[in-house]
Amino acid sequence: MVGIDQVLEKLSTVIDPDLKKDIVSMGMIKDLELNDGNLKFTLELTTPACPFNVEIEDDVRKAIGELKELKNFDMKVTAKVMEGRSLEADTSMATVKNIIGVASGKGGVGKSTVSLNLALALSQAGAKVGLLDADIYGPSIPLMLGMKSAYMDVENNKLQPAKSHGLQVVSFGFFAEQSHQAAIYRGPIISGILKQFLVDTNWSDLDYLIVDLPPGTGDIPLTLAQTIPITGILVVTTPQDVASNVAVKAIGMFEKLNVPILGVVENMSYFICPTCNEKHYIFGEGGARKISEQFKIPFLGEIPLNSGIMAGSDLGKPIIITNPDSPSAIAFRSSAKNIAAQCSILAAKMQEEMKSESENKPADDSPQTN
Repeated sequence: MVGIDQVLEKLSTVIDPDLKKDIVSMGMIKDLELNDGNLKFTLELTTPACPFNVEIEDDVRKAIGELKELKNFDMKVTAKVMEGRSLEADTSMATVKNIIGVASGKGGVGKSTVSLNLALALSQAGAKVGLLDADIYGPSIPLMLGMKSAYMDVENNKLQPAKSHGLQVVSFGFFAEQSHQAAIYRGPIISGILKQFLVDTNWSDLDYLIVDLPPGTGDIPLTLAQTIPITGILVVTTPQDVASNVAVKAIGMFEKLNVPILGVVENMSYFICPTCNEKHYIFGEGGARKISEQFKIPFLGEIPLNSGIMAGSDLGKPIIITNPDSPSAIAFRSSAKNIAAQCSILAAKMQEEMKSESENKPADDSPQTN
């Protein structure tokens, strides 16, 4: 009769393609029970948005299927997002596992559109997601979500995020719409507002907080990088050389601040002709891939040009909601999975480093005093 050791041996042959480790050593097998040939366990994946979830499940079933002595096999599949940032070093935001800043070197590359649709894609995959519109001067997320009349309550000195399509949303636009005033503030005040939005908001158990940063390398990106531990930065660019060249400066800034770069996404990559169904590279080709190769950072996806994205944003109807089968929506979901995978990779690396530090830490043999 097959035993637990044999089951674990078979399961340890299944490798997570992103983490390059077997699922047993990663602790992804939970509640394993084996009684009289009846096997039952839970496969706990590192994120519901992993691009290889189906592949891992199939590999597990194939591995267990090789144990011919089993009478019955019952596998429950769940997901628990890994912590990609040090929560011990950030007790003020201990309910947020991953913070992803979305940056660009210049305006006009569709960064807010990418931020919103990626957040929605992660939420649709089953993750708990927040979206912070950190562009104080030009907040656009409320308009893009059709939330112009929304507002945020304050309870126990904490901002309560507005809710939309499963997202927890915070934006200065909620205040600006009510007052009809432009934000005319100097840098220190802007930085103070962002800090309030980060630490004085009741973020409720988030797997991912997407922070839509203003373009450039000014006060807001610096404040985010220096205020709290974050998982990493996603850089958005377009194929043009001018956009790519400026995006490089944003990457350089975050590298100097020792903030991990999750990767780069290229927006407006190409146009798919509705009649011939061919790709047309209107703004050039390969800008983001060149950045990826130059800085040795992951290329996480390319989003096709689609007039429906712009129209949907103006009407408060994101394309991933209104046209989920469109090439653009499919591209957003693919990019979101790649981003989630990068967060898991960084989280696993961080855990490994913490484990190594703990093992190499010298024992405290000093005498105890009262």
